[in-house]
This record gives sequence, structure tokens and C-alpha cells, in this order.
Amino acid sequence: MARPRKPLLSTDRIVDTARALVDAEGLAAVSTRRLAAELGVSGPSLYNHFRTKDDILEAVADSVSAQVDLSMFEEGDGRDWRTALHDWAVSYRSALRDHPNIVPVLATGPGRRPHGLRLADAVYGAMVRAGWPPAQATSIGALMRYFIMGSALGSFAGGFVSDESAYDPADYPHLGQAHLLARHQEKVDELAFETGLAALLGGLADQYQAARRPA
Repeated sequence: MARPRKPLLSTDRIVDTARALVDAEGLAAVSTRRLAAELGVSGPSLYNHFRTKDDILEAVADSVSAQVDLSMFEEGDGRDWRTALHDWAVSYRSALRDHPNIVPVLATGPGRRPHGLRLADAVYGAMVRAGWPPAQATSIGALMRYFIMGSALGSFAGGFVSDESAYDPADYPHLGQAHLLARHQEKVDELAFETGLAALLGGLADQYQAARRPA
């Protein structure tokens, strides 16, 4: 029996194609018609796997969540809660940096996405096991998510133009080197993320110690 010229349509193939399209052209590029053309199938065949375009984008978002390392939260891993949060945050940001166009969908919360829910469950469970009260463990998960998502939504350094004349010292006396920021965007943003992450974790560590001091 001859093999089909194109691989059979599958959920994974649809998600992989949609993710590549989002990465290359953004969320607005995704439509069932465009996806069907990319996959070489008829539009209605997609509905055997997904009901709507939004469902496809949800699956793409969850496929990015699946790329985040959660091993540091496993019992027996050996990392303390602060190190685990740091390593997880770095892995999470790396996944978002590779797929920045899907961040607005991820930012809406995990909803019913399996990998997104596993991520939230892992962070919360690890914080509770480390001795954080449940309410604070919830707040830590939310705080870390705000920080990581915010760092992926845009580039501070990339928001400046390379034209030196745009920053007249008469108007902006402290922005004399601002035109150089975009040239060093990756380095500036990486340092900003690590600086913020260290400050955030340091503040949590202080709270953790204070909660354990005798009244």
C-alpha cells in the first residue's frame, strides 16, 4: 500500500504548525484557513481535533508551558526552595523568550491547560513543603508569574532608538548613552532579569526567616 504524500493530520502536527506560525508572524497570522493551507488539508478537517482557533492557540500556549523545567520541584531533588524558584524562573523565561508572541495568551492564566496547571501545582506544592503557609505559597506563585511574564512581554533596552540625536541632553540630561541600549539589548535585559530575580528572592528569604523567629 502506498504511503500518503503528507503525514496524517494529528493534534501534535496542528499545534507544531500553529506554534511555528505564531513564532514567525504573531497571533494575528493564525486562522483555520491559513493553518489548513500550511498543513495541506481542508479547513473542516481541523475541527476533528479543535473546535475553534482559540482552542488551537490555547494548545500552543500549553505546548510552551510544557518546555519549562519542573524537576527542581520534585521531592528528593535536593534544591532548597529559593534555588528551586531561581532555576525554574530562568527556565520559564527561556521558554517565553523562545516564543514571545504567545505570551499574551499565556498571561491570561492556566485555565484548563494541563501543562500550565501542572506548573502551578508544582510551584505551590514545593512552597508548602518548604514551610510556607498556603496563602503565602499562592502569593509566591502569583508574584513569580507576574515577574517572569512581565519580563517577556517586552524589552526595556529595545524600546530605545539608536539615533543619538533623539536624546537631547537639554531635555534628557541622564540619557546620554540611551542610544546604545538597543545595541546591547540581550545583555541589558538579561542583567535586568537576574537583578530583579535576586532582589525578589532575597526579599522572600527575609520574609521566610522573619516568619520563623520566636515571637
